[in-house]
Amino acid sequence: MDGNRRWARAAGYDVLRGHRAGAEHLGEFLGWLEARAIEHATVYVLSADNIRKRAGAEIDHLFHLVETVLPQQVREAGCWRLHVSGDRRLLPVPARAALDSAVAATADRPRHLTLAIGYDPRGDIVAGVRAALASGAEDVDGDRLVAAITEGLPGGPVKEIDLVIRTSGEQRISGFFPWQAQHAEIHVSPRMWPAFTEGDLDLALADYAARRGALG
Repeated sequence: MDGNRRWARAAGYDVLRGHRAGAEHLGEFLGWLEARAIEHATVYVLSADNIRKRAGAEIDHLFHLVETVLPQQVREAGCWRLHVSGDRRLLPVPARAALDSAVAATADRPRHLTLAIGYDPRGDIVAGVRAALASGAEDVDGDRLVAAITEGLPGGPVKEIDLVIRTSGEQRISGFFPWQAQHAEIHVSPRMWPAFTEGDLDLALADYAARRGALG
C-alpha cells in the first residue's frame, strides 16, 4: 500500500488524508480480487521500521486506521478471513484488540487475507523457525525442515506468494515476505496506492500470466 503520502501531496491534501484514502481503498481492492477468483492475498500495511521512524501525529493516525478502518474494510468485504503477520506488541492495545476481534469474527470465511502490520521480514522468518523447532522439526532432513519452517510462518494457509505488485513506481522489494516470495514475479505499477485501479490490477495479472506462460 505504497504512495499514500505522495498521492496526498500531489492532490494538495495533508498526508493523514492520504493514509486514510489508502486504508479505505483496501475494501474495493478485495472486491476486485474476489471478482477474479483470487482466494489468497497479502497486503503490506505497516512495517516495524515505519512504526519506529515516523513522527508522533502520523503514526498515531496510522494506529487509528489500523484500529478502525482496516478491520471494518475486511469485515464488510464479506468473504475474507483475516490473518495478521507482524509484531502486535508494537501496536497500542485498542488496535491490537480490534485486529484480534476481526480475526475471530472472520474465522469461518473461505478466502484468506494476510495484513502485514508491524512487520519485520527477519522476525517473520524467526517466528517460522521457532514454530518448526517447537514441533520437533530439528530432527528432520533439510527439505522437510524448510517445509516445517514455511508451515510455521504467520499468515494464511498458503505461504508461497506468486505475484508481488509494488505500487508507486518503487523498484525495491522493501522486505516484503522474502521467504514466501522467493519465486514470485514482481510487477511495478507507477500508480500511488490510493489511485490504483481495477485496470491496473488487470495489467499486473496479465503481466504475470505472460511471464509464467513464457516460462512454461
